[in-house]
Amino acid sequence: MKLIFITGSLSGIGKGTIAASIATILKICGFNTTIAKVDPYINLDAGLMNPHEHGEVYVLDQIWDFRPARDLSYRICEVDQDFGTYERFLHQNLHPSHNITSGQVYLSVILRERSGKYLGRTVQLIPHVTEEIKRRILEIASKHEVTIVEIGGTVGDYEASVFLEAIRQLKYELPPKAVMIVHIVWVPFLKNTGEFKTKPAQHSFRLLLESGLTCDAIVARVDENNLPLEAKRKLSLYSNVPINGVFVAPNVAIIYELIFTLMQQKIHEYIFNILGLDKRSLDTELINKWSSFIHALKSPREVVNIALVGKYTLTKDTYISILEALRHASAYYQVRPEIAIIDSEAIEREGIQHLQAYDAIILTPGFGKRGSEGMIRAAYYALRTGTPFLGICFGAQLATAAFARYIVGLERANSTEIDPETPYPVVDILPEQRSVTNLGGTMRLGGIEIKIIENTKLYELYGSNKTRERFRHRYHIVWDFVKIFANHGYIVSAIDAEGNIAAFELKDHQFYIGVQYHPEYSSRPLKPHPLFVGLIQAALKRRSRADGSHSEQNKF
Repeated sequence: MKLIFITGSLSGIGKGTIAASIATILKICGFNTTIAKVDPYINLDAGLMNPHEHGEVYVLDQIWDFRPARDLSYRICEVDQDFGTYERFLHQNLHPSHNITSGQVYLSVILRERSGKYLGRTVQLIPHVTEEIKRRILEIASKHEVTIVEIGGTVGDYEASVFLEAIRQLKYELPPKAVMIVHIVWVPFLKNTGEFKTKPAQHSFRLLLESGLTCDAIVARVDENNLPLEAKRKLSLYSNVPINGVFVAPNVAIIYELIFTLMQQKIHEYIFNILGLDKRSLDTELINKWSSFIHALKSPREVVNIALVGKYTLTKDTYISILEALRHASAYYQVRPEIAIIDSEAIEREGIQHLQAYDAIILTPGFGKRGSEGMIRAAYYALRTGTPFLGICFGAQLATAAFARYIVGLERANSTEIDPETPYPVVDILPEQRSVTNLGGTMRLGGIEIKIIENTKLYELYGSNKTRERFRHRYHIVWDFVKIFANHGYIVSAIDAEGNIAAFELKDHQFYIGVQYHPEYSSRPLKPHPLFVGLIQAALKRRSRADGSHSEQNKF
């Protein structure tokens, strides 16, 4: 059982990508490796966080009944977006218990105190909170050869101090060579002086030392392709890390390249030495697959233009899993996706001319009324022009509203989430959600088995009549209206285990599919999701028409 803790001198520095890269390298080296993350925020999970502030809420396949007390449990399934990075790099599903938050830890300790578990002792950060943190980490680590734990936030943050103390205790309680600390630092390049500055990193080493910790390895984040030897020597001097333990992570065009960037610097051999791991044979097949994938992305034969229409457009992190899923599928066809995130409110103000330059449209997930009319117009534009279209969750619901209005003639058809007074509630709240008052972790969440209907486009894409997909919703497409839509070319192409509509498609459209689930969470670099592969294929077909125009025969 070996533990590698990833700490950082700056938020947004890429700790998650570096942690995932190191985990992938160790997997290539033949070790059973997993990743966990410690987040200092008080929330139990990421489910109720603002995507503009915190990025995408990532949904795991499993639901964990977190039980801080015998008679109290919370469903944990929604986690930090870094888990998407972890799963995509490792190509394996992670359990929700791998996301350890301050909220989970403190709640567990407080409820234990209330039930008398501490036998009248004064409950304190040390030892009670640190013992709970260590217990959670060791429970995960006991099932794997190597466990990488990313510490969220920044060294020096008061919120993270108790977690750093727990690491300090683990480092000295566990046997020698059981724990390693990799510290990520930013080394800026000042153009006016023409030199790299290590002073910010030096300050973070001091803060780490104040926590009772020293790092065993350093990964320097730089904008350039390399770091001068003199700068490496300074990092080594001020951290007490040997110079061969200083590694460089430059900005890369494709984040998965970092696997090979670090491997070329022999970071794995350094880790073997620190942790006392035996060298094993490299998985050459896995190396070749990664190399081919990266080559396909770096050497595209063609470009496809894709519009992501949604309402959370201030940061790309909001749709990071969809962006990555498109890249995975594009590598399959060796094309480069030019992806634009289009604000649906801009469509409401300025019209659909925003969409005319794109080969495919994705209507994104979301919640609430704001920008919904722009999304409905985008769905109708794709329907009317024959543009390949994929609606995901909220996007599929609004695409159904567009079909009901403009094809079936049900004026003001809508979701009751957006218009409670709509005369045609084609999308309504799930019956079991009507009485829900506690919003955290109560949506329909996680992986659910679905049945794909034969003789549909969806069946053709999956090549199977069964699959498992991840859900995150409270509202659903209503069967009673779908029975009317069937006469107009609306086809239900998948049903979930509870009999709800999981996917639909349009009979007389080249590619128009809406899914209630989130296929982006299941896409992997070396195994792209069939829905995104199908969308890229349809976009290429549309783009390759001889006349180059975007007008084609289309019933709608």
